[in-house]
Amino acid sequence: MSTASTRLPESRYGRSSDERADRTLKVVGAVLGTVLLAVIGYFGYHYVGQNKISAEVIEFDAGKDAVKVHLEVRKDSGTSGYCTVRSQAESGAEVGRADFRFAGDATRIDKVVTLRTTSQGTTAELLGCHAG
Repeated sequence: MSTASTRLPESRYGRSSDERADRTLKVVGAVLGTVLLAVIGYFGYHYVGQNKISAEVIEFDAGKDAVKVHLEVRKDSGTSGYCTVRSQAESGAEVGRADFRFAGDATRIDKVVTLRTTSQGTTAELLGCHAG
């Protein structure tokens, strides 16, 4: 006895709708993946390649109404810009924020700046530096 096949001949009826949907999903996924990589590359280039000023907090000394912050700034020669520093209280509330400008031909600047606070600050955090 032979069993009859219930499968349809593949070449007679064309592709099934599931195969078409799978191919469409693969194409859409590939396009979205390419766009995502392009966006990541674009932002990575502008963040790393275009940021001409970087800095770090070396140390800080918190006082009653001010925080003295020792900043080390590295920048391209002739570039001017600013760095934003903030201080927080023990509770986590922000008690001070200020921008400090840097200009000139020096490529490395060590500077102690004073950040005035509304109450006792316990931290000094560098939020970022920007050319301009």
